[in-house]
Amino acid sequence: MQEPHPPSSANARQLAALLLALLPGSLAAESITVVSWGGSYARACVEAYHKAFTAETGIEVLLEDYNGGLAQVRAQADAGAVHWDVVDLEMPDGKLACDEGIIEPVELAELPPGLNGEAPAEDYPPGVVSECGPGMLFYSTIYAYSTQYLKGEPPATIEDFFDLEKFPGRRGMRRSPLANLEFALLADGVPLEQVYDVLDTDAGVERAFHKLDSIKDEVVWWEAGAQPPQMLADGEVLMSTAYNGRIFNAQVLEKQPFIIVWDGQVLDLGGPLAIVAGTPRLEAALRFVRFANRPTSIANVAKYISYSPSRRSAVGLVNKHWETGIDMTPHMPTAPENLKRALQSDWRWWSDNRDEMNERFSAWLVR
Repeated sequence: MQEPHPPSSANARQLAALLLALLPGSLAAESITVVSWGGSYARACVEAYHKAFTAETGIEVLLEDYNGGLAQVRAQADAGAVHWDVVDLEMPDGKLACDEGIIEPVELAELPPGLNGEAPAEDYPPGVVSECGPGMLFYSTIYAYSTQYLKGEPPATIEDFFDLEKFPGRRGMRRSPLANLEFALLADGVPLEQVYDVLDTDAGVERAFHKLDSIKDEVVWWEAGAQPPQMLADGEVLMSTAYNGRIFNAQVLEKQPFIIVWDGQVLDLGGPLAIVAGTPRLEAALRFVRFANRPTSIANVAKYISYSPSRRSAVGLVNKHWETGIDMTPHMPTAPENLKRALQSDWRWWSDNRDEMNERFSAWLVR
């Protein structure tokens, strides 16, 4: 007797939608839980497309914050007790989660077309799409300082961030190897195009940690994206790595005298918006992911925070800041002036090496 074939992902979704339709109205999915990065970024997403999604579908979006990683996604998927429906992942974690089967694959063809009817595959540039979905936004890890506390000749290069003699004072850095290893190698003289080749060797990784050793005693570690602006404003650190959008919002909304140093920025992709495997609200979660990946939804984020849309057809929609009227174009990490010495993060390399780098980083921290 021939064994029945398991339903395809598309068929499973159709079945889930049918079952939802058959449920009494009081039991049907009326809300989903979306997990994001908190602070000004989460608020930007709420204003850009969460509210519009609820207005169009009637599905309420419940927002929770986290600081990244897959521990809770794994735990919920493995236990079959999913209460997080959609999680805004970093691209390396997205690929890893996809490989592990703890998030639902989202086929590119299932996403909305481009602004002019382009097929999604034509609207996303190369390197933006993972096996389980596309990155939505370009953002950068940069470093910044406050003119309130840093007087005299300003820092201008990534080398300056590591120069404690020329710029004595504490530094803020994310408690993660991600971007820090790249910053260290760039500051140690490795050309942009060779950074990941060097990191592919044990000697290269040791070189990066040796450079980090040179400032380790002066580092204040942060974990949430909202921390660096506060650390700079309080004078807790002289300079800090940070997400460019968080610094921009502190500049224009809080009138903080912060300066972004774009030299050596690590340009990265935000996303994918991942659906946790086993969610009982699969169809509602898929509707949300599709809505969020509309070109207009992605472009709307740039009204509230300086992150660039990944879809080609959305780029031309970037306009002015919703509150101040500032032209957002020159503040994007992908603006030509800001890309002069930018490193494109290799999220596939990080997906393959992140667990090992996390272990080495944790061991280095306590040495």
